[in-house]
Amino acid sequence: MTPTPVRDRTAWLQGGDAVCLQPPPLVHRTWRLVLLGPPGVGKGTQAELLSRALGACPLSTGDVFRAAKDRELEPGSAMARARVHMVRGELVPDAIVVDLVRERCRCLHCNGGFMLDGFPRTRAQALMIDELLAAEHIRLDAVVCFDLPEGEILGRITGRRVCPQCKAVFHVASRPPKRDGVCDACGAALVQRADDRPEAVKVRLEAYTADTEPLIQHYAAKNLLVRIDAARRPDEVFARTLDALAALVVPA
Repeated sequence: MTPTPVRDRTAWLQGGDAVCLQPPPLVHRTWRLVLLGPPGVGKGTQAELLSRALGACPLSTGDVFRAAKDRELEPGSAMARARVHMVRGELVPDAIVVDLVRERCRCLHCNGGFMLDGFPRTRAQALMIDELLAAEHIRLDAVVCFDLPEGEILGRITGRRVCPQCKAVFHVASRPPKRDGVCDACGAALVQRADDRPEAVKVRLEAYTADTEPLIQHYAAKNLLVRIDAARRPDEVFARTLDALAALVVPA
């Protein structure tokens, strides 16, 4: 399999009339996927690997929110309405998030395919996305759920240390710095982010489980769910995922 480059996703990040600077690759098969997984499972790494292998663009609503942080927004747009809630520290309502995706429907029709990464997060959002995709005559091929025991998730996240200066990331067990507590790149003292502390991680995992279990059941009932054991090296998880997708009997 020849890897394809990760595209710039300008149309997704900016919306409106924006177009991607890098066109979609010519792919043998167009994949339309949803990626699920708890914090610390390595979903971002797998999304990047899958994008290079399959040509499908990873589409994250979180990336849209971050890209729009300091950008002037069109009044009345979904992102402008979302920002009102964000500046108040509120969750963006499901309907607005779905409108955000609806405004970027060209990305869902892209010949390169897509992977919805981190969205939908709840069954309510999934039902809205089901309606949107049906209206656009788009069919999901699979929902890939990366599974990892809670103990291993805690070890992965709570062991992370970051550099406040150059943003380099280390891990006390799997990627320790050369000098304990000191960044290899710039020499600054490494820190543990507040949301990487055990008590914060447990709260995040509880929230993920409460929101995602009904979502997993929803996609399982639709025969779309593909579960992947993520308790392996990233390359092994990636290989398992490709094998699982290749085994699907879905017409191209």
